[in-house]
Amino acid sequence: MAQINELLDDSTRECIDNCHEAVKACAHCADECIGKGEEMEECLRLCRDVVTVASTCAQLCASGSQFNSDIAETCADVCEACADECEQHDHDHCQACVEPLRECAESCRSMA
Repeated sequence: MAQINELLDDSTRECIDNCHEAVKACAHCADECIGKGEEMEECLRLCRDVVTVASTCAQLCASGSQFNSDIAETCADVCEACADECEQHDHDHCQACVEPLRECAESCRSMA
């Protein structure tokens, strides 16, 4: 039986992999933002949005959903907004999000 990765094209695999990396980085960042004050609320919200949207994007891409291009475009927008927000903060957990978010946005746009 073929593994799922063998059934997907390169751009779809890359999108899924980058979505998973963005989810991991943002889940950690969101946890670290809790209790850090009002200046971190938007970062927390956007990181939670990335976790939700990027997880959904990876699932729809893996299943070959007819909606995977639409969700990939949305995922790219959310990742870019979150990366822009994270770049504004000096916290290590925020800075660690920026690259995975930019990579996710790029691969999602390519796949869409």
